[in-house]
Amino acid sequence: MIYRFRVILDNDTEEDIFRDLEIRETDSLEDLHNIITQSFGFDGSEMASFYLSNDQWDQGEEISLFDLSDNGTARLMNETSIDSVVHEAQTKLIYIYDFLSMWTFFVELAEIVDETEGHDYPNLMFVQGQVPDTAPERLFESDDDDTFNEFEDDFDVNDYDNLDFDENWN
Repeated sequence: MIYRFRVILDNDTEEDIFRDLEIRETDSLEDLHNIITQSFGFDGSEMASFYLSNDQWDQGEEISLFDLSDNGTARLMNETSIDSVVHEAQTKLIYIYDFLSMWTFFVELAEIVDETEGHDYPNLMFVQGQVPDTAPERLFESDDDDTFNEFEDDFDVNDYDNLDFDENWN
């Protein structure tokens, strides 16, 4: 069977940026990683990971390109078939490419179809939008909170006269 995915770049622009891809269900997540990077114009040389996701796009278990864990137990893309993590009941993945830039993509299974005789897979079916030169800025909860103040206790670390410690402690 052939899985058809829509891969959407998470960005804050008005323009939708996505790619529609076809790939065999038995191919590895590394194969999916390769077609995603190629279709968005990346060279594929940076670290990347897939994360299982639910319908609310919450980030779940990581499946990494390389094992960087201390104990060698990380789940790896090249050892994980697509159909073992994506199916009708589990249709969403989050894909992050280049952990310094944090290119973030929403990967969703759109359709499962029969393989077409004489067709090459993986296949880039459709391209929408231009990828920006730099990754979109990531916003964190504290970035949106105007009232957030990490120094809410009004403690001034530069006010040495009012610090409560004995300077002759030794």
